[in-house]
Amino acid sequence: MPAEIVEHAPAKVNLALHVTGRRADGYHLLDTLVVFTEAGDRVSVATATQDSFTIDGPFAGLLDDAADNLVLRARDLLRRIYDGLPPVAITLEKNLPVASGIGGGSSDAAATLRALMRLWGIELSADALAAAALRLGADLPMCIYARTLVARGIGEEIEPVEGIPPLHMVLANPGVAVPTPAIFRALASRDNPPLPALPGPQALPAWLSDTRNDLETPAQALAPEIGEVLSALTANGAALARMSGSGATCFGLFNSPAEAEAAASAIAARYPAWYVTATRTIERARADAT
Repeated sequence: MPAEIVEHAPAKVNLALHVTGRRADGYHLLDTLVVFTEAGDRVSVATATQDSFTIDGPFAGLLDDAADNLVLRARDLLRRIYDGLPPVAITLEKNLPVASGIGGGSSDAAATLRALMRLWGIELSADALAAAALRLGADLPMCIYARTLVARGIGEEIEPVEGIPPLHMVLANPGVAVPTPAIFRALASRDNPPLPALPGPQALPAWLSDTRNDLETPAQALAPEIGEVLSALTANGAALARMSGSGATCFGLFNSPAEAEAAASAIAARYPAWYVTATRTIERARADAT
């Protein structure tokens, strides 16, 4: 058994998000194109004589180590499936803003599951793991796969997407809380058209311009700062600026890493209280052993 396992918990970015309906139980139906980025949190797991959970990193102060943390719920999910799993020390390096529309908690939980499976030698397919993890949250299946995909239903219907090249982007968050239930309640329409058929890679920019995030308008009504973020991204050269998920994080797409870095530097200098980072999309989450 390895002494320590490290997993990347990448930010999840909804390039487009259409709300297509609502189930009888209140869950909304989505149709979303999702990518994952080099920017993210980091989960480390190690053998131990007793369980422990430590949070560090720039946004550690916004979380606590309470038992309802998704990381610990992910650990306990595996223990319900497999008897006799030993104690483990878990460390979460929290680099992403909390509750910000980029899947931070869900990605942390998914990374924890992947790391613990490696630490404990558990073999479980991604499909089976995603089905089991759905009980932890609708974003979990997407984050289990941690690759470019289309998700439908409440997020559990996953279709991997091939051929989209790395995208250079800036993520920016104004540091305001946006309550997801309130955003869904404020939706003007819940029965919107689904995403159009995906194009070839070269046609992606035009395709994106014909899509939207249906949560962006109600989110801006609740948190006008989102509009300020979108304006800052556009003013600094973003070819497309849009909110991710239920916000408040927004992304801007740029033509090159240099353009993204320059835009991030300019925005961070003007808005020092914001979370701002230049990053790019990844093929799939990294896995490292140390």
